[in-house]
Amino acid sequence: MIDRRGFVQSMLALGAASSLQPAEVLLAYPPSDELRNLADAGLASAKQAGASYADIRLNRYRNQFIFTRDRRIENVVNTSSYGFGLRVIVDGTWGFASSNVVTKDEIVRVAAQAVAIARANRKVNAEPVVLATVEAFPKAAWNTPVRKNPFDIPIRPKVDLLLQINDVALAVPGASFVNASMQFVHEQKYFASTEGSHIEQSLIRSYPNFSVTSVDRTSGEFYARRALTTPMGMGYEYVEDYPLLEEARVAAEEAVAMHKAKPVTAGQKTLILHPSNLWLTIHESVGHPTELDRALGYEANYAGTSFLTTDKLGKFEFGAKTVNIVADKTQERGLATCGYDDDGVKTSRWHIIRDGIFVDYQTTRDQAHLIGQKASHGCSYADNWSSIPFQRMPNVSLEPGAKDVTERDIISATDDGIYIKGDASYSIDHQRYNFQFSGQTFWEVKKGKITTQLRDVAYQSNTPEFWKSCDMLGGRSTYELGGAFYDGKGQPGQINAVSHGCPIARFARVNVLNTGR
Repeated sequence: MIDRRGFVQSMLALGAASSLQPAEVLLAYPPSDELRNLADAGLASAKQAGASYADIRLNRYRNQFIFTRDRRIENVVNTSSYGFGLRVIVDGTWGFASSNVVTKDEIVRVAAQAVAIARANRKVNAEPVVLATVEAFPKAAWNTPVRKNPFDIPIRPKVDLLLQINDVALAVPGASFVNASMQFVHEQKYFASTEGSHIEQSLIRSYPNFSVTSVDRTSGEFYARRALTTPMGMGYEYVEDYPLLEEARVAAEEAVAMHKAKPVTAGQKTLILHPSNLWLTIHESVGHPTELDRALGYEANYAGTSFLTTDKLGKFEFGAKTVNIVADKTQERGLATCGYDDDGVKTSRWHIIRDGIFVDYQTTRDQAHLIGQKASHGCSYADNWSSIPFQRMPNVSLEPGAKDVTERDIISATDDGIYIKGDASYSIDHQRYNFQFSGQTFWEVKKGKITTQLRDVAYQSNTPEFWKSCDMLGGRSTYELGGAFYDGKGQPGQINAVSHGCPIARFARVNVLNTGR
């Protein structure tokens, strides 16, 4: 479930005390040798207190948010958080405790506290924890490959670029106002376990974005067009390489043109979905229902369970035979990409849907045995040192077609359809089955050509019916990565960043609604 507003509000609240704080003011993060010594002290203390297993994460999180509106800076927020979380198993039961006081004495104290919590939890634990076996990594490291660390770039050039984006958009006649922003995240993570792993990682994510709004002062109608950018597991080179100024001009023109766009006629239509739209449909209709905790009913409070129950594994016809969907925590530039998960499992790639058939779930070490598997798929993640790790979504992506089918090929092969770009509002039920999605821009396709811009478009279907209707897939040249910084799950809620790649794809006989006011 994407939680955009909650994510931004929580980050602003977190950074309220440190607004306009220089990026150089940071909580210290020790070198590897010191982290190892601190981790070993906690693990030894947990074992001595009676834990059969223990792991510790010593993590620092840095965030930077820059917000502008029209020709002014609205807010600059820098946050830094550093602490540790220690997890134990005692008599088959989990215990967890954490602290932001990172000293040897405090780690020893918290280890004993985690063991005491596990013993208390044992009284209500119905099933003992069973961990899948995992390879030990005595000295491992993984870093997001970046050319420029965004936290090394001064504020001024970032602000200047955002204000330039706003100027370009506002120069388009009919553009009323524009918001532009940049968001950067840096996770520094040290994981160690009593099974012998010591793993250090540095994860960086970047997200430039903007939204242009056009208001008709006579009618009061307004339309907005957001950037087709998506957050990426990249450094500041993403901001520099993406054609933000050109897209700002195009977005403003399309927002203004929406006032005169042709209202869509409701009915069954052929849809051509650009990756900037389809990624969100993948997230909600494939990513979430293939989370094993949802399928088993362990996760139900936040956005429900899943129609993909375990009796369907290996035999349920999920989509057309050309539909192949992979989970991949190693995908280049993916937001969920890392070297190792928060269980210490080396990350990998595997099929969730193969030739249209539902073949696998997303799993963690303590879930794998529940479906008869001997190894975890490495999907454990905690969004903070104070949060307990649980099953979170990897990058989930639709593979392109075998032939190099282009955008032009798909449009030319479509007699009567709608081409949709960009993600917008959506709704999906608590079984991840029935859904409705909209988009940013809509284009009528007639006799193999784009004819005019449309408005007020949403499409409605259910998950298997929709994926079975996929009758054309673009090739590798049309493949793009979409995704979100702010995938919410769990109670207390946690935020995960995740990407979804896909080619342009066509879907036949999909119900289209007119959402006009």
